[in-house]
Amino acid sequence: MKSIIKKSLLLLILICAFESFSTHETRAEGRPALAITPFFVARGEDLGRGAICPVCKRVYSRGDILAGSRIILTRLLQEKMEARGTFRVLPIEKVEEALSHRDQKPYEEKLIPSSIQVGKELNADFISVGFLFRFEERIGSAIGVEKPASVAFDLHFYRLRDGKMVWEGRFDETQKPLSENLFKIGSFLRRKAAWLTAE
Repeated sequence: MKSIIKKSLLLLILICAFESFSTHETRAEGRPALAITPFFVARGEDLGRGAICPVCKRVYSRGDILAGSRIILTRLLQEKMEARGTFRVLPIEKVEEALSHRDQKPYEEKLIPSSIQVGKELNADFISVGFLFRFEERIGSAIGVEKPASVAFDLHFYRLRDGKMVWEGRFDETQKPLSENLFKIGSFLRRKAAWLTAE
């Protein structure tokens, strides 16, 4: 009798595990596909106005853009979106390959329509287009700096079925000591009271 109960319990566990796996697989396949384009460096031509986002026209203070920072930001965004699990994020290599077949100048002249077209070619449901304005590394260490890290970028998400922008966000920050802004004590403590790198 005990062996029948054990076998029944084992069978029940296997069925539950299989159903759980099947549900997870269906959920994964049912998620919308997101293509993440590498960040574009947006400089603008009017030095007095700063750097301007070509999509939302927000103005940012100009700054240095560290070599390789576009890749760093794109990778970080890819990792964060994969971790959230909302989207099935396409491999960045696949997106880069699709972009490599296009002439750079015409692509950038009609950036959003061109990006939407690339997303459709990749059978994605959404595409992100980001613009990098500043990526300055700190000069110093985690306990003291001569110059803090400073980063600014815009990010726009488009739904490909109708080309509509469905979300946008911005980040524009130069880390300051707590003594200059006591209202940011929460983020200061989350950062372990340290001077951060740009990444």
